[in-house]
Amino acid sequence: MLYLKYVSVVFFLMTYVSIFSQKEKKEISFFYRIKDNTEKYISEPNFKKARQYFLLKNWDSTLIYSLKQLSKSDSRFNINEYCYFFRGYSFQKKKILKESKREYLKITKNFIFYNYVLAYLGEIAMEERSFERSIDFFTKSIVFNKNYVVEVNKDNIYHNLGINYLHLKNYIKSEFYLLKSMQVEIDTLKLIRLYGNIANLYYEQYKDDLAIPYFKKAYEFSKTVDNFTLKSNTAKNMAVVEENRKDVTAALKYRKEYEQWKDSLNNHNKIWELAQLEKKLAVEKKQSEVNVLKAENKAKIAQRNGFLYTAITLLVLLSIITVYYRQNIKSKKTILHQKEELDVLNATKDKLFSIVSHDLRSSVNTLKLSNKKVIKNLEKENVKEAHQLVQQNSNLVSSAYNLLDNLLNWALLQTKQSYFEIKEIHLFFAIEHVAYNYIPLVKEKQLRFKNSVSKTIKVLADQESLKIILRNLLDNAIKFSEANGEIKVYAENSERLVSIIIEDTGLGIDEETQKKILEEKILLNKRKHKDIIGSGLGLQLCKSMIRKNNGTLSIVSELGKGTKMIVSLSKPL
Repeated sequence: MLYLKYVSVVFFLMTYVSIFSQKEKKEISFFYRIKDNTEKYISEPNFKKARQYFLLKNWDSTLIYSLKQLSKSDSRFNINEYCYFFRGYSFQKKKILKESKREYLKITKNFIFYNYVLAYLGEIAMEERSFERSIDFFTKSIVFNKNYVVEVNKDNIYHNLGINYLHLKNYIKSEFYLLKSMQVEIDTLKLIRLYGNIANLYYEQYKDDLAIPYFKKAYEFSKTVDNFTLKSNTAKNMAVVEENRKDVTAALKYRKEYEQWKDSLNNHNKIWELAQLEKKLAVEKKQSEVNVLKAENKAKIAQRNGFLYTAITLLVLLSIITVYYRQNIKSKKTILHQKEELDVLNATKDKLFSIVSHDLRSSVNTLKLSNKKVIKNLEKENVKEAHQLVQQNSNLVSSAYNLLDNLLNWALLQTKQSYFEIKEIHLFFAIEHVAYNYIPLVKEKQLRFKNSVSKTIKVLADQESLKIILRNLLDNAIKFSEANGEIKVYAENSERLVSIIIEDTGLGIDEETQKKILEEKILLNKRKHKDIIGSGLGLQLCKSMIRKNNGTLSIVSELGKGTKMIVSLSKPL
């Protein structure tokens, strides 16, 4: 009888250790529930990886990434709960029970899978042979099951409660829970183990009549499964039972069957061990091949990198040479262009000084001769003729002064020394201010002058440069107008521009000259009229000033019928 109890106890211990390996269906449901409930947290990279490895049952990687997530200071509470759960579960699967228990105990009761936590803590306590604590955890887990859709395996919990009470010699409660676990739908393997444990329960109480039928049921069911361990243990139990019942023939039969299954199990284990050894040798051989390939690849990579670095170095050198060459060519082009511009400016300067000096010398020479005539007329007291000569001299001086003034302004513009500020200007008053200085000249030539610009019109321009433009254009209009002619100044408004029109009834300009005036290049001409000083510098200055004021110049003219000089400037918003 003692030998039978020893055998049964061995069978019982094997059962509680392996009972939780048969959870396939509910485990799948459990993992799906984990996946669904954690979907909303995958924006966290470390948690996403921890979850991924947990579902793949890669426990080491799960532990690494869950710890990384927990180390974040801004990690959310719910995510931390899942990380503790992942870690506890992973440690439990790795049989590191102390660390598993530590992680599980960090989880609060608000965690949706807290019933699983209690069940797993019950398993750990059971393996630590802390049976009363295990009972407490399993009992609480059953209560929590009521609040969740996916429950822990009740049959496992009842079965383990029965085993815990059996260890504590509380046979009544052990029987209650073992029989209750039978009422839940369970698979054949669990049923065989359950029958064995119930048989153990009755046998320890010397209730052989109740124990033996369960041993037989376990033996009969073991024939339907492909598990050498169960077949061996159930046959052994039946052999012991029959030996105690003094049925030597039946006992011998079961003992032989036990030995056969034991040999099959040993052979199976040897085959498995041999397969594992072959697998290990194959892995080592493959690893050796991999190492050789790695060394070869490393050499090839080093060679490739050498070629790559050489190519990159050559490419960089070629790029530097190309950039330097292009920069050199660009510099030479820039220098050549600057030289050409400088040559043009020098030629223009030479031409300008030639024309200006020629005009000034002519004016001064004319003044010199005219002054002699004035002196002679004054000596003869011919006042009328002396007055006419003085008036003529005044006009010559005025023209020479304008020429010098234009020369100064042109020089300031070219050397960028002139002050320039664009602002709102009342056009009417600017024209009146310039025209006032020409009243004597207009009267002398018997011209009619009219400023028809509205007093409300404003333009955006630099005040001093606008006066220079108006002065030169009015000067030209007066200069090239015949006696009794007419000069009009008026403005035309468009959506964004104001066009200032200075119209005269003078000599006019031919088409070829108009084109030359409007060209971008510098236009300087010697005077074409005997009594008119004109170098073209004034018009050149006007064009430059108009461009600086963001304006445009256009000409409408016909020989013998007068000229319209049109300056278009922006109007204030």
